[in-house]
Amino acid sequence: MTPVLLDAGVIVALLDRRERFHAECVDVVTSLQQPLLTCESVISEACYLLRRLNGTSAAVLANVENGAFRIAFDLSRSSGVVGGLMHKYRNVPASLADVCLIHMADEFNTGDILTLDSDFLTYRWRKNRPFNMLIPTK
Repeated sequence: MTPVLLDAGVIVALLDRRERFHAECVDVVTSLQQPLLTCESVISEACYLLRRLNGTSAAVLANVENGAFRIAFDLSRSSGVVGGLMHKYRNVPASLADVCLIHMADEFNTGDILTLDSDFLTYRWRKNRPFNMLIPTK
């Protein structure tokens, strides 16, 4: 089963009912059967963005612990590639979390992504493949 990549904005929208795309994110995530893969940079970003909502950082970590959000990336093994992607997308500019997800797309052979970040319309995996953004944001 091909996994789906998970970005911080969707995690935030899942846990904050006031977020504009909360309902869309809940609907899409609950309909998926595929594993949700992410990285520690995304988890860190989500916890930071949710820091003012009581219990949400703990909820993010609980989702990691129970396997709902699978950490499937080791920066120490991929720092050279990640650095190259940061350089490639320096004019966007790409965050560490974004380039880790781009590299994960290559590593896990999937362009399916749960993100609210329009930069993923610009980013490419496997050099020229566009991402398939699973959350409708229009």
